[in-house]
Parts: sequence; C-alpha cells; structure tokens
Amino acid sequence: MDKFRMLFQHFQSSSESVMNGICLLLAAVTVKLYSSFDFNCPCLVHYNALYGLGLLLMPPLALFLCGLLANRQSVVMVEEWRRPAGHRRKDPGIIRYMCSSVLQRALAAPLVWILLALLDGKCFVCAFSSSVDPEKFLDFANMTPSQVQLFLAKVPCKEDELVRDSPARKAVSRYLRCLSQAIGWSVTLLLIIAAFLARCLRPCFDQTVFLQRRYWSNYVDLEQKLFDETCCEHARDFAHRCVLHFFASMQSELQARGLRRDNAGRSLEPPAVPEPPEGLDSGSGKAHLRAISSRKQVDRLLSTWYSSKPPLDLPASPGLCGGGLSHRAPTLALGTRLSQHTDV
Repeated sequence: MDKFRMLFQHFQSSSESVMNGICLLLAAVTVKLYSSFDFNCPCLVHYNALYGLGLLLMPPLALFLCGLLANRQSVVMVEEWRRPAGHRRKDPGIIRYMCSSVLQRALAAPLVWILLALLDGKCFVCAFSSSVDPEKFLDFANMTPSQVQLFLAKVPCKEDELVRDSPARKAVSRYLRCLSQAIGWSVTLLLIIAAFLARCLRPCFDQTVFLQRRYWSNYVDLEQKLFDETCCEHARDFAHRCVLHFFASMQSELQARGLRRDNAGRSLEPPAVPEPPEGLDSGSGKAHLRAISSRKQVDRLLSTWYSSKPPLDLPASPGLCGGGLSHRAPTLALGTRLSQHTDV
C-alpha cells in the first residue's frame, strides 16, 4: 500500500509522467477499439473510397483531438502564447518546445490506429479496390468497363455472389493487402529510425538551449498549477471567514432585538468573531492570503496576474541557504510576490 501511495504521489507531482501515462492509455484504448471494431465495406462503386478513407483517417483525427484535450500542457501553451507580455517577456522557443511536446504525445494514438489499419489491410482494400488497374490482371480481359468497375467494387465482399470463389477477386485483394502492409511496415520503420536518430544524435549537440526550454516550460506549467492551488486555498479561507462573520453579525442582531437576555441583568458584550488558530497564520504561510480580504482586491489581483505577471527576478530567500530546496517554498514566494506586485 505504501508503494502504491508513493507511485501515485510521483505521478501526481510529475506532469510529464501523467501525460506519458495518458498517452500510453490512449494507445492501448486505440488497439482495443480497432480489435473490437466490426468492419463492413459497402462494396459500392462511389462509396468504397469514402468509407475506407474515412475509417482510416477520421478515428485518428478524433484520437488526436482527445490527446490534445487530455494534455494539460496544450491549454498552458495557448495561455502562454496569448497572454500579455507585462513585466515578463514571452520566449517563442518555450512555446515551440511545448507545442512539440504536446504534438508528440497527441500523435501517438492516431499513429497506432493508422498503422494497425494499414497492417490489417481491410480499410486499404475497401478504399482502393475500385482504383486498381485492370490491365494488371488477365481475368478482366473478357469484361466490359462497367462490369470491371462493378466487379472491383465487390472485391472487399468475399461472400458476394458475383465474386465468390473468384481467382480475380483473390488476386486483387491479395495485391492491395500486400501493398497496404508494405506501406504500414515502411512507415513503422521510418518512425523507429527517426526516433533512434533523435535519441542517439541529441547528446552530440549543445544541450544548453534544450535544458533551458525544458526547464522554463516545466516552470510555466508548475507556476500556473501553484497559482490555482493558492487561489483555491485563499477561496476556502475567505469563505470560512465570511461564514464566521455572518454568524457573528447574526448573533449581534439577535442580541440587539432582545431575543437573548442576560439572566443577571449585566450589560451585553459585543460578540467576538472567532479567530482561527494561530498556526494558520504563522506556521502554514497564510498571512499573505489574509491580506486579500475583499472582492475588489481579489478581482484586481486576478486581473494583474493575467495582464502583468511578475518578473522572474525574485530576491534570494535566507531560509533556502542552509536548508536546501523545498517544494512548498515556491508557493510562499509566489504569494508574497503577488501581494507586493498588486499593491492591494
């Protein structure tokens, strides 16, 4: 159970691992969908190509869009591209790196579907059976052009009475299936060679730009995630204080109307608003959150965060000199910087 918890925390803290897991999951779902799909070619002259190419290309398009939707970095990339410059310049290299990373993961499942369809050959036979040159086969010599077109359209339907047990149908089907598998294996080989060259040749070049873009792309993702977490933390604390203030004001109103009397006849004291424990302000770093205590201030903070993000020149923190890095430290520095930058 502890190992499972550690693995879950690793995936939760690593956005890249989560995206790779989603990519593998989509690829596995693609294989399952294709294996369970019942392929039925219409075997009509004007519809075979439309059905075959549609089945070859439309599911990959849907899987590609699902990969973009499931990848959180696609939204972060668009936000980084469209945001105002403000106090922080936009680096096109970071956007290109994020776009490349998003596309690589989103294209995995569509490529799996296309390769499976090509290696299986059914979609290819259905789509291009009517486009085969009849002169390559001797069995069509005694047929008229209209009969040839009708016969070729019936090639994917081996149970049809017109082409059942026909050597010509088997020859055309075998020819198209071999061509489809050759294309599928060629594409697979090219992808493997490209991945091998990219992995082997990358260390031969200067890694400075790559490391910088990888670092700042991860920073943009983590910064937005920490900002969202801090906003949720502030909203929860702000709602808690508003509820306490509401109950305290209702208690004062009830006392003012005389619904509560002091049995001893002593003067009533105004109720004190319950305060949270001291540890919330001192130990957990919520003091910077409590400085934002009105809707106008919250709206101004959110508007400032969108239109003018703080520059990346934070002063060195004395607490980090001897104690190492902490994954909670950026949250405090981020919140402190926000409160200083917005002046609310």
